[in-house]
Amino acid sequence: MAHNPVNHPLRPLYRALGALAGVWLVLFGFVGVILNAGDDFFATTGERVLGQGANMFAALISLATGAVILIATAIGRNVDTQAYKFLGWGVLVVGSYGLATARIDANFLGFTIATVVVDYIVGLALVLASLYITSGSPEQSRAEAEAAHASR
Repeated sequence: MAHNPVNHPLRPLYRALGALAGVWLVLFGFVGVILNAGDDFFATTGERVLGQGANMFAALISLATGAVILIATAIGRNVDTQAYKFLGWGVLVVGSYGLATARIDANFLGFTIATVVVDYIVGLALVLASLYITSGSPEQSRAEAEAAHASR
């Protein structure tokens, strides 16, 4: 597929998937802030947050990222498409950094392998959702459908 479809029939499902990823990030960040209160900001050994390792810095980043995703979901109008795309790739990059540094001193996020796995799942869910939630006018949808049928 050379482009992202406009007004995909499962658009509400993909928006819900993106919103669920945002809710998870907000929940993880909120619980992480509570459990890591009083610890060092960049502690490498801290409380496990919902089965994952994280410190106060990682919890705050997660909380902010999830809040932006939820706000973009509420706004809609293709703002959510761009937010899911860029923040999804950002979460994947952070997860890759966590994987590369999980067992060395450069792990300033306090990540464990479980955190990396969850970050990859959330990041991929956001990127996937960004591919199918583009909205457009009915004319754009008709033109896209006609172009698809003409090429067969």
